[in-house]
Formats: sequence, structure tokens, C-alpha cells
Amino acid sequence: MALEHSESLIHAHPASHPFAPRVVHDTLEADYAACRDIMQAASKNYSFAARFLPADKRPHVEALYALMRVGDDIVDVHYQGDAARAAIEHFEELYWRAFETGSSAHPVLRAYLHTAHQFGMSPELMRPYFRAMIEDLTITRFPTFANLLHYMEGSALPVGRAMSHILGTKTKRVEEVYQAADALSIAMQLSNFWRDVAQDWSRGRVYIPQEDLERFAYTEDDLANRRINQNWVNLMEFEIERTNAYYATARQGVAALRSGQWGVMSALEIYRAILTSIRKNRYDVFTTRASAGKLEKIGLLVAARWQTF
Repeated sequence: MALEHSESLIHAHPASHPFAPRVVHDTLEADYAACRDIMQAASKNYSFAARFLPADKRPHVEALYALMRVGDDIVDVHYQGDAARAAIEHFEELYWRAFETGSSAHPVLRAYLHTAHQFGMSPELMRPYFRAMIEDLTITRFPTFANLLHYMEGSALPVGRAMSHILGTKTKRVEEVYQAADALSIAMQLSNFWRDVAQDWSRGRVYIPQEDLERFAYTEDDLANRRINQNWVNLMEFEIERTNAYYATARQGVAALRSGQWGVMSALEIYRAILTSIRKNRYDVFTTRASAGKLEKIGLLVAARWQTF
């Protein structure tokens, strides 16, 4: 979604709260609808799982997803090189300005601003996200898993933490569930990394840590030639088991949510199914996209419901 498409949208009335969104109420529904369109176009898995969240929470989840998708698309789709950096920095400026003034000309920012106000989410929650998007423009390799985790502190963790605020928790402080929320965010993004190896390679990026490639004697030349050998199988098994450990930690925290347990557990199971699919596809992530089929998703939904009774 190009930034310039939203510049003609209107501002609204001032509010007493310094971070309160100045939204004209008859545009708010349209703003959230725009966010919904972005999410549905970008992610079948996320959109599918979101259906099983409480109806009053869905628009806020859509606003969160859309905010991060706009930044991702600036970096990956709409711009290149210096233009991409200028565009993401401009979007970040618009973000901070929205919180400073309580207003924005951008529909996604307007919707997210309203969501943040509704659930007491600090604008600082997204600072690491913008840092990661800027890093994405120049950092294409990760020497260690620790380096990859640092990247995901911005690209993934803000999602889970914001979701914790939106859905609410049974704990005294929302921050008490951050560990489980972080684990789920990491697990879901790692699942996407392993699924999208070929797509990321085509963009010049390798999210498999270099230390792991070296450990399993799998080279970037092997990646370029899409070699599925025993070294690749061993490497993928290592990454799958590492990812499953994060899912196990995340699973333990779902019960602490005040609402949306079924939707979150559904997302966990659907994204975890990517790993199962990679195995079923004999580790071919180069020519076959790993995902759960419709019938399998229904089964996962039932399983998720059973786990959250």
C-alpha cells in the first residue's frame, strides 16, 4: 500500500488526552475496513485464525497487522534502495506524528492510533519494529541465531506484545505474559522463514543463521541450486525442532489471556502446521509451499478449541 494513497484523507477534532486519536467517527469504520483488506490480501493463515477471535477484538487485530504490513511492503514490494529507506523513515515519522498530535492522514495509522488508545498501548511498543525494517534494507545475512533473535525483537515481538494488550490478560500486569507472547511471535516468524527460504533467496536474503549452515555443511551454493540432500534435511530438522520449542513455551501462556484463547491457539496450531507440512513435503521448500489444507485447518481448529475449554 503506497503511502501517497492516503495523503488526501481528512484530519479530525482535537481531544483532551495527548495521545487520544482525533478521528472523525464516520471515517473510523472505513479505516478499519482498509486494515481488514490489507490483512486478508496478505495472509491467509492470519486472516483465517483471526476469524475465531472475539468480534469486538478483530478490527484492532487487523489494525495491528496492517500497520506492520505497510512497513513490510515498503521494504519488500513498493520501493528499492534509497527510495525504500526514505519511504520507511517517512512512514515512521508519520507514526510518531500521529501519537504526538492525535491525528493522521493515513487510514492505517488512524486505525492503529485508535486501537493503541483503546488498550493503553505505548507508542514505544513499535520502536523496535521500525528499527528492524530499516535493518532489513541492508542486513541480508545473520551470523548467529542471536543476531536473528535481535532482528525478530523488532520484526515479530511487537505483534505478540500488542496482541496481549488487545486481548487482555488475567495477570496483574500485561507484561507478565510477554515471555509466552514473545515465544509465539518468534515461532510463527521462524515458521515463515523456513517456509519462504526460496522466496527470500530470490530477494537476496538468507534468514537461516550462517552458523547453522556451517554446522550442517550446507552452503549458499547449495541454496542457489535448491539441493535437497541429507545435510539440508538435517539442517531443516534442527530448525524445526528449535521452532517447536518456542511453540511449546507459547502454548503454556495461552490460558493467561482474558479473551481470544481459541483464536490464538488456532493461530499457533495453523502456523505450527507449516513445520509438519515441510516434513510431509520431504523438506522441499523450493518448489512446494508448506501450509495446512482446508480440511487440516478445520481439524486444527477443533483441536485448538478442545485445548482452550
